[in-house]
Amino acid sequence: MDKKILGVGIGIAVVIAIAAGVFGVSDNSSTNITPQKTNEKIGLVINSPNQSVSLPELDEIYATASESGIGRSNVYLFWNLVEPERGEYNWQYSDALMSFNQKNNLKVTLYFSIINGETLGPFPNWIGKPPLQSLGEERVINVLDAILSRYDIVDTVILAGETESQFRYYEQNIPVYKELFIEIYDGIKEKHPDVKIGNAFALHQVLNKNLRYIVTDLDVGDFIAFSYSPVDTVGDMVKNPQQAKEELEEIIDLTGDRKAAIFEISWSTSDFVGGSEESQTEFLEKSFEFYTEHESELEFFTWYRQNDKPEGTCAFDAQEIGEDTLTVGGSGFGSSEHVIERLNHYVCKAGLFDVNGNPKLGWNEFKNQIQMTN
Repeated sequence: MDKKILGVGIGIAVVIAIAAGVFGVSDNSSTNITPQKTNEKIGLVINSPNQSVSLPELDEIYATASESGIGRSNVYLFWNLVEPERGEYNWQYSDALMSFNQKNNLKVTLYFSIINGETLGPFPNWIGKPPLQSLGEERVINVLDAILSRYDIVDTVILAGETESQFRYYEQNIPVYKELFIEIYDGIKEKHPDVKIGNAFALHQVLNKNLRYIVTDLDVGDFIAFSYSPVDTVGDMVKNPQQAKEELEEIIDLTGDRKAAIFEISWSTSDFVGGSEESQTEFLEKSFEFYTEHESELEFFTWYRQNDKPEGTCAFDAQEIGEDTLTVGGSGFGSSEHVIERLNHYVCKAGLFDVNGNPKLGWNEFKNQIQMTN
């Protein structure tokens, strides 16, 4: 797939307008919300159903998510937003997001996009558009060190998403990226030894396009992460929940001796692509069966995502995501209009709540499954 927009997997970039500097990170334990039972391995991509949301509304969205018993969330934080000028960091957007995660006692899986499917970055303008060979590990280490030093709730970092798409036609660059990854890995581990680092692959694309060799060739890091949706190459849902669980089992073979991780796992309720609330609920049960059977082999397990969005709002061009917006979701669309239409429908109805804020059947199943893991 061509990576037309920011993020990874089949998620959509949720853009939230935030007033600059209104919500900083602070250690205010008196306002922390602690669910009765939480599981730090299990996460949820927390998003708003609308393109823009107020701080009180976002506060409520996070509170609802945390009440399920999750212990983590994904934060999609891109280099061009963090370091727009060399050595000068802009924290106003990330401070807001991290504050909500901190308030709700959520660990954070940070997606920092060096590779974004077939594209690289997004990088700041001062870097330009360098190839992997010229990116320079020190620049990456410096910005990641700044982020990790500021936010101690970040315990895992994903450097590349839909990594298989980057190297599908450029296998010769796999050793280049592998060397770059190891240099970044070693540099970050010196400063933040407890933070775990890995890459993410779209399992459905790895299987549909027979790209298993790319995953095994890039056997580096603390874990190998995967996004997953039960779709074929054009975006139609072609698996039943049991078949989808069987595809998840492939992850264990692909990761070998390393830990696996589920970065974004989803099931849409859109009948346009073959989904329903009933099948989403069944797949939630099946996916947690997979989690329970392989818990010791999994670094984390994050469901994609909390809220639906209105139809037709789930595709953004990269240029629409700039310095005046905050990104809390991920996505990947192909260039084919046919594919984009299907993935648009899939993504817009991949949530556990509908666009009016009503819980779907899957929401109670999600909460019940989490409680059974404790």
